[in-house]
Amino acid sequence: MADRVNRRCGPPVDGGCRARALFWPPWRPRCLSCGERGAPGRDLCEACAAALPRIRFPCPTCGLPSPVHPCRDCRLSPPPLTRVVAPFLYQPPLDRWLPRFKFHHDFAAGRLLSHLLLEACADAPRPDALVPVPLHPHRLRSRGYDQALELAKPVAHAMGLPLRASLVVRARATAAQSSLAAASRKENLRDAFAIARQARGRPLPAHVALVDDVMTTGATLHALARCLLDAGVERVDAWACARTP
Repeated sequence: MADRVNRRCGPPVDGGCRARALFWPPWRPRCLSCGERGAPGRDLCEACAAALPRIRFPCPTCGLPSPVHPCRDCRLSPPPLTRVVAPFLYQPPLDRWLPRFKFHHDFAAGRLLSHLLLEACADAPRPDALVPVPLHPHRLRSRGYDQALELAKPVAHAMGLPLRASLVVRARATAAQSSLAAASRKENLRDAFAIARQARGRPLPAHVALVDDVMTTGATLHALARCLLDAGVERVDAWACARTP
């Protein structure tokens, strides 16, 4: 379902478009942050890249900045995720790019975010498959595409990893997590995910990395990780573009 909706990205390039390309100058990326010319092949200039709000010394299991690893909260209550890769704090300019991509069809922002996520995951333990956090079919139809899947596609391609976008489904519609207080988010996601019918009874990847745009409280990624672990997956990591402080 997600793949069919996400493929609706506009008409294919036709002969006219190819002809026009002969007369138009080559595409030159512009920095999405300042508007100046971007670095080669990238919608971000070097100065703005250096100023991104990178997370220094993140806890390996929740992604939050911490002087000790794992952090105190993860030691007291170990999460179901073995490792979290979330390179940036959800602060400017990430808090502008991600909503533009997620809600306003800004695929230039999505391309840049995928590039940054790929760089952050280059040295991470290689999973057996990437699994984007699925949307419920109703929300997928209303939005038109799954932002997690669009982030995961180029990362999977560049790293040579299988993309298992249909491994897990949203078993029921839930309220948007952003509309709920932190204490309500876990309950909102109770039994929200399930192994897809066509995947039941088939071998599952031993090591999965979940892909999402933002990790906030971690409730969504934790609920999805528990679903996969209960089904027999041995290890679940999470790769996200940003982490809320």
